[in-house]
Formats: sequence, C-alpha cells, structure tokens
Amino acid sequence: MQLLRPESAEQAVQALGNGSKALAGGTDLVPLLRDGIVRADTLVHVSRVVPRGIDGMRIGAATTLAEIEASDAVPEALREACRQAASPQLRSMGTVGGNLLQATRCWYWRLQFPCYLHGGDRCHAKAGAHREHAVFGNDRCASAHPSDVAAALLALGATIRTTRRELPIADLYRLPTDDDRDVTTLAPDELLLELEVPQADTSVYLKAMDRRKWAFPLVGVAAARSGAEIRIALAGVAPIPWALPSIDALDDATPLPGTAYKVEIARALVRRAVAGIGGLTR
Repeated sequence: MQLLRPESAEQAVQALGNGSKALAGGTDLVPLLRDGIVRADTLVHVSRVVPRGIDGMRIGAATTLAEIEASDAVPEALREACRQAASPQLRSMGTVGGNLLQATRCWYWRLQFPCYLHGGDRCHAKAGAHREHAVFGNDRCASAHPSDVAAALLALGATIRTTRRELPIADLYRLPTDDDRDVTTLAPDELLLELEVPQADTSVYLKAMDRRKWAFPLVGVAAARSGAEIRIALAGVAPIPWALPSIDALDDATPLPGTAYKVEIARALVRRAVAGIGGLTR
C-alpha cells in the first residue's frame, strides 16, 4: 500500500479514485482497512491540504471534534454532538469531515454478508437481529447512520463546500437505490473542504445510547430554533441522517419488530429537545 502526501487539494483530488482513499484522522478508515472491509491500493493523506479551524460560521473539514467541542463560537447542538460522539482520544484525532462520511455500524455489513450495501439483493437485518437498526428510510437497507454530528448540522441548516461544489448538508446524503448503493453523493475524487454553520437562536442535542458515554446513538435528536422556525434531525434511525418535518412525522416511522422501541425513545427525546429550545410540543 502506498501513502501519498499531496501539497494541495488539487493534487489530492488528482490522486483520488482508481483504488485510492482519502485519509485524515483515520479513526474510521484505518479499522475498516485492518478488517478488510475497505480495500485501497493508495492512501492520500489530506490533513495538510484540507482547511482546519473555526472562523466565524466556517469550520474546516479537517477540524477535530475536540476543537469544535471546545469552541464558544459553535452552536450548542453541534458542540454537544461532538462531545457525545466518542472518547476523548478519538475526538482529538477524528475530523468533522471524516465523521460525516463514516461507515455504517451495521454488523451484517461489517461482517461482509452479501447485503444490499455490499451489492446483494436483500437486507439481512430484516430477517435477523436488528435491535440497533433503522425505523425510517428502511425499504431497501435498514442500517442506521451513526453520526451524531451530521444530525446536529442537519438541524442547524449547514452548508458544505467541496472541491467541486457547494451544497446543503441534506444533499450530501441519499438513500441507496438499485442503481447506486452508496449513501452519500460525494464522488470518489471529491473532497470535503469546509462547512458553513448558521447561528441559531438556540439549539440542543440529546442522545439515547446503550452506555452512559461514548456509544453510538440508538436515537439522537438535534433541534434548532431561529425565530419561529424549528428544525429537527435524528441520528441512528435511518441509513442517512434524518430530517423530521414535525413531531407528528414520527407517526410515519416504519420500524422493524425489534426497533419499534426506538420510535418511543425518539418521541420522548424530540419533545424534550423542542421544549428545551422554547418550542411548543402540544
């Protein structure tokens, strides 16, 4: 395996694709390479060519979760999502860009079952153990997106800039289809560069997990209020970060038999989150 250290984002993009992978903090990619789930002929180390740091509403994609957590300039929902995302060691290494692109924790995918995301014709979770899986968007794949940070940024209405384009964070993600099993719209030779995170009047992130600290979300709820507008987003409930139009939209969930409990947890956390930012929960 070859390790490249490009001198610019342009050089990094030219080196990506054709079996190469971008490497920054490595907290997600390195275990996937070690376990043989992801294969790469070349690693392109991008930490020196992707912006890092916080400048007003702009956050470089190479900024670590620990740096975001410690910044008073960052909305509270995002700070709390970073704080709860992982152990201190991982937060000091993991970048916000990498966190947004992290792979599913679905054990069928990680054990390399021929599941839908691996190009198969079925989701093994639906017939097997699926306690941690999805309650929304699970028609083809019932995996649950693990990023606390992505849900917070979705609720805050963040925008992403890449080496090709600028897009709302919602457009970074997509449910898998028969034609494309990927859950992001990022091209193999496209790099995340920075985020623009609007300031909300108030925001909050709440999380239910199996351990008291540093576990992936069973359900995460981010809520942000700007004036009369309230935005809600969920983690751990769909193959992608899930925008919730209203509290009543929880009635549209399609849980599997073993994930119905997640809907009730989400209902309780959403009400708490909305009340915490001064919204009406009826």
